[in-house]
Amino acid sequence: MRCLTTVACPALLLVLAASTLQAGGKNYKNFDVALYARVYEVQKMKDPAWLESHWEAVSKHMKVDKIYLETHRDMVVIDQETLDQAKAFFLGKGVKVSGGITVTVNERNMFETYCYSEPEQRKKLKEVVEFTARNFDEFILDDFFFTNCKSDSAIREKGTRSWTEYRLALMDEAGRNLVVGPAKAVNPKVQVIIKYPNWYDHFQNLGFNLETEPKFFDKLYTGTETRDPVNSNQHLQEYHGYSIVRYFENIKPGGNAGGWVDHYGPEPRDRFAEQIWLTMFAKAPEITFFNIGAIYSPTKQADGSLLPDSKAAEIGGEVFAQLDKFLGDLGKPVGVKTYKPFHSYGEDFLPSYLGMIGIPMDIVPEFPVDAKTVLLTEQARFDPAIVGKIKRQLVAGKNVVITSGLLKALQGKGIEDIVELESTGQTVSVREFQQGWRGGSIKADSDILVPLIRYATNDSWETVSAFTSPSKTTGTPILHSARYSKGMLFVLTIPNAIGDLYSYPPAILKTIRDVVAKDMFVRLDAPSRVSLFVYDNDKFIVESFQENPVQARILTEKRITKLRDMLTGEILTGAAQGPNTVFETALKHGTYRVFAAE
Repeated sequence: MRCLTTVACPALLLVLAASTLQAGGKNYKNFDVALYARVYEVQKMKDPAWLESHWEAVSKHMKVDKIYLETHRDMVVIDQETLDQAKAFFLGKGVKVSGGITVTVNERNMFETYCYSEPEQRKKLKEVVEFTARNFDEFILDDFFFTNCKSDSAIREKGTRSWTEYRLALMDEAGRNLVVGPAKAVNPKVQVIIKYPNWYDHFQNLGFNLETEPKFFDKLYTGTETRDPVNSNQHLQEYHGYSIVRYFENIKPGGNAGGWVDHYGPEPRDRFAEQIWLTMFAKAPEITFFNIGAIYSPTKQADGSLLPDSKAAEIGGEVFAQLDKFLGDLGKPVGVKTYKPFHSYGEDFLPSYLGMIGIPMDIVPEFPVDAKTVLLTEQARFDPAIVGKIKRQLVAGKNVVITSGLLKALQGKGIEDIVELESTGQTVSVREFQQGWRGGSIKADSDILVPLIRYATNDSWETVSAFTSPSKTTGTPILHSARYSKGMLFVLTIPNAIGDLYSYPPAILKTIRDVVAKDMFVRLDAPSRVSLFVYDNDKFIVESFQENPVQARILTEKRITKLRDMLTGEILTGAAQGPNTVFETALKHGTYRVFAAE
């Protein structure tokens, strides 16, 4: 007898589930490529012509290993027959098939999420999860497993707690009792993935719980959609697409399943391609394109008919082919350790800005006691023992760099026991800089507002100073140093507008890099918006986000005398300069070079 649904024919469900484990995978040597289909696209897959045309548009440009078929979004649930048809189609193409769930009531209504204080919505989610787990051995929760609900029932449940406290506890409970528990009860083999979006510094306010959820979800997934860093609401910097992958990997080592890109919103030249390769520079094992409908862009032919096509897939295919040539030869990504306690905020997303001024960053959720140099932002204030941890690093002969934001937050809380510095609460406008007390004046192109820091003469020292222009009558440290025991504490002044870091002159940026990234085997001497990605096997990548061509100097340890371009084979020979070997390379906008040090 022919079965039209898995409800009518349980044996078909078993066959399809087993097939999802066998199909697809490793079309590229070093990563897998996946597509996502929202429930709205899955509904359209009941039309064979729609399905064939969209698959052709993508598959003629890039190799696809997996597709995530969504079962629910905006209270819409896919019917079993259409889901079976879609699964069978992709399995027939040799593509792995996994499930997806988006927990929204109405995404278009200011991202209206479920209210987990409402019994009917809790029941609905549990049913959707069970349905999805019966159909797939793996499924992912897209972006929205948080809550912005402030219904009367939520207000009553919250009581005297803050919204953050209430939501962190609520979503932890919902994850365990409405998602992971029910899924594994109906399918013990199922792997449940939670995809986190790109706004991690604000997660706790909406209930994303990075402290507990990674422990009971099988895997994480990383939203690396940075889009336009200027003309968008979030203003996420390009480097963010790399650093967030590394951060989530450090939260759950080996459990970060991949990165996720889209091409929504305003897109400057080359941004979609950059989103892809920055995700992969971080060594994400898989990358997902969102979504199969949005990236469909048919070409109109002379006779007026439409030829299935996808510009996004065409870009992806080209980028993947190049990435696959060298990613396997890169070691583990490394960078300056910066400590972000769980549920912390302040100087939001600063590591991405520091990455954009050429400092390789590595965000970690635990204090990195083994690091020779630690960078601490204002977020470290959420660790009540942070001053003691700073002291121990310094007593051990290590360096600690704190930001002006953290200095201000720790005043009166013990930082003065290390050095008597004061963030005065005043702001000054600076344009001229000086390195050391004998250095000449270096001018920026525009005024920069920075916090005014007071220090005691001869108790601590300005490594870089800034002055008001043109009078030079008021100054403040930009990089300040203070000895403590066998170590050195540095204070890095962050401008009032964090993006004004890019306005610091190149010579000042070099000094900052020389201090903060002193333990890297390679550093940059270049303008801002040129980034460095470093790996633990003497390999690295340099990329320019500058609009105009730039000349970058690369400083390596003296043991390194040559650099080999891993894509072109070109050999760069360096010149000895003090403790370094110096190389030069030209970079255009939207280009990168991959080097092996020899």
